[in-house]
Amino acid sequence: MNIGNAAEQSGLPPKTIRYYEEIGLIPAAGRTDGGYRDYDETDVQVLRFLRRARGLGFSVAECRELLSLYRDRDRASADVKSLALQRIEEIERKIVELQTMRKTLKHLAERRHGDERPDCPILEDFATAAAKT
Repeated sequence: MNIGNAAEQSGLPPKTIRYYEEIGLIPAAGRTDGGYRDYDETDVQVLRFLRRARGLGFSVAECRELLSLYRDRDRASADVKSLALQRIEEIERKIVELQTMRKTLKHLAERRHGDERPDCPILEDFATAAAKT
């Protein structure tokens, strides 16, 4: 199947598929006599795998490792679990960061006038905080 069909079936844009080939995350697709990329069902399965892993926030490097584990039938499931637990820790750190950002912005917005005046304490806070870092 061509890249458009593979994209449709995998849920990834053609540009992403080309990028994954370019960086060696997936092997280059076979080519038709006309020079077009030619994908099979196994290729689409790998693309779906990558879409899911990336959707869960795994980096390209982590996806490379996950693919290696996926293809290795002698792997220990503990290796996969370890990667998943690491990702959970990263997500939990990000949640704390986002909650802190939300709290700060909410505090700034609730204590400001938000009227027609040009002076803006929120922007002044941003500038002041930026100067301190």
